[in-house]
Amino acid sequence: MTFSDFIPSGWSAADLFFVLAWGATFLAVIAIWVPLLDRQPSGRRAVAIRQRRTDLLTEAKAPKRRGLGRSGMSFAKRVVQRLELLGSDQAEVAQRKMLQAGFRSKDAVVMFLFMKLAMPVVLGVLSAALLYGTNLYPIPPITKLAVCIGLTLIGFYLPEVYAKNAADKRKQALSKSMPDAMDLLVICVEAGLNLDSALVRVAREIRLGNPELADEMELTSVELGFLPERRDALRNLEIRTDLPAVTALVGTLAQAEKYGTPLAQSLRVLAAEMRTERLMKAEEKAAKLPATLTVPMVIFIMPSLFIVLIGPGILRTLDGLGNL
Repeated sequence: MTFSDFIPSGWSAADLFFVLAWGATFLAVIAIWVPLLDRQPSGRRAVAIRQRRTDLLTEAKAPKRRGLGRSGMSFAKRVVQRLELLGSDQAEVAQRKMLQAGFRSKDAVVMFLFMKLAMPVVLGVLSAALLYGTNLYPIPPITKLAVCIGLTLIGFYLPEVYAKNAADKRKQALSKSMPDAMDLLVICVEAGLNLDSALVRVAREIRLGNPELADEMELTSVELGFLPERRDALRNLEIRTDLPAVTALVGTLAQAEKYGTPLAQSLRVLAAEMRTERLMKAEEKAAKLPATLTVPMVIFIMPSLFIVLIGPGILRTLDGLGNL
């Protein structure tokens, strides 16, 4: 079987090659033209992006912790509104504390203000009823008064202490993952992603390891697209985290947005500084370790060591003195 057997009768080899070339050209044109049949690909993409941003905004601003039921929350809201505390300077300070502690809902501010009002009253009334209404603890009157005042002050500062402890734990969790997140952000920016997409991508990668930092990055990406000024979104990130590393990151991003400096190079330098700072903190903790171990060593180890080493000699000395 030769090649001429595949050629139809009356056709030459040139005719066959012409038909094959024409068919290949027709298929290539169809392959290019079919994807372009959709006349509005940018419109569908814009709708998808808006929907994604809406989902991220709803998820990021949702309260992350459980609170009281609707009845308790409504009562607390009525009390706070009756005293007009939401429009005061205390409300702004409380809102910042709640954001730093990880509570983004407005109900968290209401509950914080309500607990600052209710806890002193509750502890003061309970302590007064227990000490003055019953005779379970026969103590002097001045001591009872001091205990009631002390518990009232403790009730006033208890919400503050709780918010501060929650904020400190959150800051510690955020600071541990900042260098790794910065390295991923540098990779995403050098790959050609813009800042919004890079933040979303980094948040997706670090969510299992540090959900707090992932939430902050997703919320910042949403605010960069929604707020009229991008500097406001970066400023909100700085307020919510209250970390020196995030402050440096916000300054770098703001400088890149304002002056057009190379973002990838600035982020790389910043990531190297964060890793150096983390290494220095580890070395500082290692240097403090001998001094930290001195107190438990003196209290627990040295007496046992003295008993083991000097105890037999003391016992022999006592036996010898007894024989005399």
